[in-house]
Amino acid sequence: MMLSHRVGRVCHVLVLVLCLSAAEDFDWAANNHDSFYYGTFPNGFSWGAGSSAYQTEGAWDKDGKGLSIWDVFTHKKGKTFLNDTGDSSCEGYYKFKVTILLNLSHYRFSISWPRIMSTNQKGVKYYSALIDELLEHNITPIVTLYHWDLPQVLQEKYGGWQNISMINYFNDFANLCFERYGDRVKYWITFNNPWSAAVEGYETGEHAPGLKLRGTGAYRAAHHIIKAHAKVWHTYDTQWRNKQRGMVGISLSGDWGEPVDITNQKDIEAAERYVQFYIGWFATPIFHGDYPQVMKDFIGRKSAQQGLGTSRLPTFSSQEKSYIKGTSDFLGVGHFTTRYITQKSFPFNRGSTYFSDRDVAELVDPRWPDPGSEWLYSVPWGFRRLLNFIKTQYGNPMIFITENGVSEKMMCTELCDDWRIQYYKGYINEMLKAIRDGVNVKGYTAWSLLDKFEWDEGYSERFGLYYVDFRNKNKPRYPKASVQFYKRIKSNGFPNQREVENWKTKATETCSTSNQLLAAEEQRNTAANILKLIHDPLTSHMEMVTEVVVPTVCTLCILISAVFLMFLLRKRN
Repeated sequence: MMLSHRVGRVCHVLVLVLCLSAAEDFDWAANNHDSFYYGTFPNGFSWGAGSSAYQTEGAWDKDGKGLSIWDVFTHKKGKTFLNDTGDSSCEGYYKFKVTILLNLSHYRFSISWPRIMSTNQKGVKYYSALIDELLEHNITPIVTLYHWDLPQVLQEKYGGWQNISMINYFNDFANLCFERYGDRVKYWITFNNPWSAAVEGYETGEHAPGLKLRGTGAYRAAHHIIKAHAKVWHTYDTQWRNKQRGMVGISLSGDWGEPVDITNQKDIEAAERYVQFYIGWFATPIFHGDYPQVMKDFIGRKSAQQGLGTSRLPTFSSQEKSYIKGTSDFLGVGHFTTRYITQKSFPFNRGSTYFSDRDVAELVDPRWPDPGSEWLYSVPWGFRRLLNFIKTQYGNPMIFITENGVSEKMMCTELCDDWRIQYYKGYINEMLKAIRDGVNVKGYTAWSLLDKFEWDEGYSERFGLYYVDFRNKNKPRYPKASVQFYKRIKSNGFPNQREVENWKTKATETCSTSNQLLAAEEQRNTAANILKLIHDPLTSHMEMVTEVVVPTVCTLCILISAVFLMFLLRKRN
């Protein structure tokens, strides 16, 4: 949905009803969306980049790895764009040394649960070698235990995260990781974006395992995930913390919600509700012991209207509340975009879902840049507001930004990614403002290091700082302009306008050279394909054409000429 022009004037911020009176350091009524702050980051601030196992490793059936729910899901036709799979992806299983290219402070990756199931020694050794490689280059590993690749056997036998038994199975897996890697890994993330795992995996079915349990599946999965997180935290706390001196947190993703009309109380409440149903769903139990009151109220009321005896939102016992509360040494935050929010009532008799339970409508400003994913609009000012919200709601916890970045969605290869430079510049600057507000942000992770498999979107979207040529079996990497720009930011922040503008100029010059090299390589590959086309039968011609991805304008011209030449040759024959 698009926002009307009147919302262009509504550029102020949300005065959240319940929580923001204590936010003395942040002016929620200021209209400073376009301001830029020149300054530097605190000493010791950690800069990194990230990835996940299924999206980058490939080697889906090598060296004793078991099946994951994503292996099974993507091998079914119609589940992903062009039926793409992560079977080979970036071949990260064989090419993990690329992580040192950026001279990072930290590198975030995930361990594939099915790769090390039953203590598969080759899988265990792979992650050990990756960790050693990082430490050898003074890069701190930040390790995610669950980035959505549940072992398929647990989905088939128990129903995955719908079943309470997952809590103990996940704890056993985590304990194995602590035992094998905890002497070298000091930052552990239990779950990455459990919102997506619950909603898209068990409510909408867009992601693996592809279940559509409307109105119940997401809540039940989230309930078990929260309890699993708490158990793993306690396991580390009691068995490993004194020996290993590490920390355990969780990575929660959340968009910011801004009211359409800041003079409308219902819009203000709707925007708060949107954020609470998103990041608050998981953060509030972990920091306060129970679900947000607004979730309990809305889902409970709608459940009663349906004639249900109990709420579709599960409940925690008093013992569970105490057990869960405080189980995060730091909070990982993934953030990409913002929405304008307004009140919209959904009648219960039309069927209840997670989305209708919220009674909100999401809107976007048509002027917001949207270079890639259809859901991802560049709205930097929302990042600062979300961070200040977290500061106020959850007692200013230690925060690591675990995901932040932007995609592109285009046929042409383009290493001069000016839109990504603008995105990083804007979002990182808003994070710097939040630190100035007193938000306790300790590190930032660019998402992502490499182009990779993007779940149901396959390879149609690219988030990477490095371009990956997926058509080449060697999966070569090429730096985009944003690599050079990010290197400059992570050196000293934003010292002054002249220097920052100079960074962009130098980054563009570098990428122009890289573009030429990549184009030359692709043209050589295309020329070889054209020779095959000319000598093969017509059916082979057409099959080959469908396999050739058009990366540059020059290559496109060559292909058009080749097809025309084939037509003339066939006509002559």
